[in-house]
Amino acid sequence: MADQPQKNIVWRIFIWLFEAIAAVILLHDAIARPLYRPLLDWIAAREIMHRFVTLVAPLPRFAILILFGVPFVIAEPLKVFALYLVARGLVVTGVLLLIFSYLVTFLIVERIYEAGRDKLLTYRWFAWAMTQIARVRDILLAIKARIAARARAWLGVTAPSNKEPEI
Repeated sequence: MADQPQKNIVWRIFIWLFEAIAAVILLHDAIARPLYRPLLDWIAAREIMHRFVTLVAPLPRFAILILFGVPFVIAEPLKVFALYLVARGLVVTGVLLLIFSYLVTFLIVERIYEAGRDKLLTYRWFAWAMTQIARVRDILLAIKARIAARARAWLGVTAPSNKEPEI
């Protein structure tokens, strides 16, 4: 039983590190969201995006899965590669590639998902994966709320009266 206190310390360190990493990610998102969200909302409101959704929605679920998967499989590794370029000193190229990959994700992948969501969720494995993603999102939102409460307490600031937008 002598291992138990040591396991608790390791677990608390792990939780602290996880919360610190989550705080950095959420802070980045909180800073960047006001910059990119209006642009994405403006683009999403364009007629071409509505036509795209109406073209995708009636397709069979496998076609929607392919349409969803191809840009996703391309955009996600591009984000990592963009960060690699920034780390190697190619800051402008890396940032532009990062912006491009996020635009692909937000404008294409998100629209395909929204248009074909019900059909995609008929795949059991896909529904399971989306449930797991929702669980992680909920955990991160709870951590975000805890971190925000701690920061407000530390700064002596009262909580805002309006509800924060959902991620």
